[in-house]
Amino acid sequence: MHTKEEKMKAFGRLLDVQNRLRKECPWDRKQTFESLRPNTIEEVFELADALMAQDRKEIRIELGDVMEHVVFYAMLGEECGAFDMADVCNKEAEKLMFRHPFIDWTGWEGDPKAKAVGSKSTDNSDKPTTAADVEMTWEQIKQKEKDGNKTVLGGVPRSLPSLIKAYRIQDKARNVGFDWKDKSDVWAKVREEMGELEDELRKEDKERSTEELGDFLFSVINAARLYHLNPDNALEKTNRKFIRRFNYVEQKAKEQGRELKDLTLGEMDELWNEAKRKEPKK
Repeated sequence: MHTKEEKMKAFGRLLDVQNRLRKECPWDRKQTFESLRPNTIEEVFELADALMAQDRKEIRIELGDVMEHVVFYAMLGEECGAFDMADVCNKEAEKLMFRHPFIDWTGWEGDPKAKAVGSKSTDNSDKPTTAADVEMTWEQIKQKEKDGNKTVLGGVPRSLPSLIKAYRIQDKARNVGFDWKDKSDVWAKVREEMGELEDELRKEDKERSTEELGDFLFSVINAARLYHLNPDNALEKTNRKFIRRFNYVEQKAKEQGRELKDLTLGEMDELWNEAKRKEPKK
């Protein structure tokens, strides 16, 4: 692994490369905050794919692509006199220090306690001992920030994918005590929402059925959260599993000189089960 000096040199090299591209590359010269946004979203999802696959080589590559976008946005900010890369890094460091008051930052630049007149050192009894303890304090801390969220759910991005957004909403509510006392109680809610969905489906009321489907999915995501399961990761694993097995069925059909549509449902089921049997046991 590299030294801190080597890491700083590498980061400086990236800044220099991006700065030259902005000046000399026609594509880079025409980019704006708005035009880069779709590319950034794509890069983040490519990183997410690499993380799910636990492909460390790809993770390294995709992290570089995401970092390049961070550098590019900071460069755009500098051009309009709003902020630069140093502002981005310093603001993030100060935010992290502020949100971790149980860490002794004495002597560090930006020590939040040094800025607070009459503030006292954190008592050892105040220090969280688990990750869950830390999370329970974050929402209150965020709302104390000068430019922090004015409401508990205010920090949930509107553009988040719905499944991830539901999980984050529930998790933020949990951090201020709005949660089930006993996690097993959630299953009554799941069953209740499923029953209401089935009722509306029988009535063939599409609008009400859509609403009840949302409530049912929200309750299932809530159950996953309570049992410390990530529903987005779980669904993505199932997506990949389905694709892998379906591709097997399609390939076998081609080997027989047939199209998928020519297979009976029974034949497809047989090939599907064959694909399941061939998967390595975990």
